[in-house]
Amino acid sequence: MSRPPDTDPANEAFWRDFLRNPDTFQTLGRRLFSRIPADPRCRICAAPFAGPGAPVMRLIGKRPSSANPHFCSSCEDFMRRHRGGAEVEGSLLFADIRGSTSMAEGISATAFRRILDRFYTVASGVVFAHNGMVDKFVGDELVAVFPPVLNADRHAAHAVAAALALLRATGHADAQAPWVPVGAGVHTGVVWFGAIGQAEHVEITVVGDVVNTTARLAAQAATGEILVSGEAALAAGLDRVLERRRLELKGKQEAIEVVSLRVDSVASPS
Repeated sequence: MSRPPDTDPANEAFWRDFLRNPDTFQTLGRRLFSRIPADPRCRICAAPFAGPGAPVMRLIGKRPSSANPHFCSSCEDFMRRHRGGAEVEGSLLFADIRGSTSMAEGISATAFRRILDRFYTVASGVVFAHNGMVDKFVGDELVAVFPPVLNADRHAAHAVAAALALLRATGHADAQAPWVPVGAGVHTGVVWFGAIGQAEHVEITVVGDVVNTTARLAAQAATGEILVSGEAALAAGLDRVLERRRLELKGKQEAIEVVSLRVDSVASPS
């Protein structure tokens, strides 16, 4: 299991409060900005990104963050200054392109880059639409986190919904083959969430065994399949009649129960 980075006690208290009680963060600013009409807006401070108030927000450094359009750049910078983090329950989604090595061998480098760019754009949009954060793209793989700060206790349901939406967006519900083959994994548990790095190279990310397990699930998923851990399936309220099996995962001493989902699954969370 990955060890959480060293955390300043004061920063740890900040992150724990921020992650579990987002409405207490910048309370006065949020009350002021929420009175300005227009959506979308920052999920933390309520600064509007559109409408008559948007130009004023941009003047004070509040524009959509490049990491997640649900946050403004000012709030993201504030989080980065509180280097450290805290343990909190959340859900993760890993999804990657199947057979990307063979795909790259059969087309030009430029054509392969276009496919990756399209996948990045589609995947980011799906994650943001379901209250998630794009942690990173690693080659042909998406790593996304659904923290309670954006989802309260619905993070597992939103992660599963995002995974299904990603399969649909990549063509797995179409009669013909998808425009890019994708498999995914979803898992829920306690993660360390916060800002890590040195000097100017600071990233908001998650670490812990939940991250490793989600990666293993995604690696074993077939094209067009989402492997949802038993913990995530329970938290998301997935139907008990869905296909279940036990999997041996690399690095795990015991097999884990998973639910196999596809776009035609009856998988609406309760």
